[in-house]
Amino acid sequence: MAQPPLPLSIQDAAAHLGVSAHTLRYYDREGLLAVPRGGGGERQYTSAELGLLRMLIRLRRTGMGMAGLREFSRLIQLGEAGVPARRALLVAHEQAVAARLEAMQGDLQAIREKIALYDRLHPEVAPTSAPLAEPVTS
Repeated sequence: MAQPPLPLSIQDAAAHLGVSAHTLRYYDREGLLAVPRGGGGERQYTSAELGLLRMLIRLRRTGMGMAGLREFSRLIQLGEAGVPARRALLVAHEQAVAARLEAMQGDLQAIREKIALYDRLHPEVAPTSAPLAEPVTS
């Protein structure tokens, strides 16, 4: 994605990141990042804030709670001194996400098997076109 001219307003930053301006205000209120303000008090998002927000959004989307996001942000503010703890936090989160993905793969396979059973037992309701998704092979 091409980087727009910086700094960005909250509306432009939200559009660029694919979230709402409300989400960005919430993250700011929660102390997850310090957004510089312009002369009129409006938030001005620079590449530093956009980079941190991208990571926070990914962590949130993958199930990290607000306490984890706060801790990650706090460790970011420590600079190099926070790297070992940031890494440990990310490793723990990665393991949790991988476990959920593995469980979901099993659940998805069970759903696909049930659909295939219904297709065999009731061919009159089975679609005549190809399936929408490739079956899980792992």
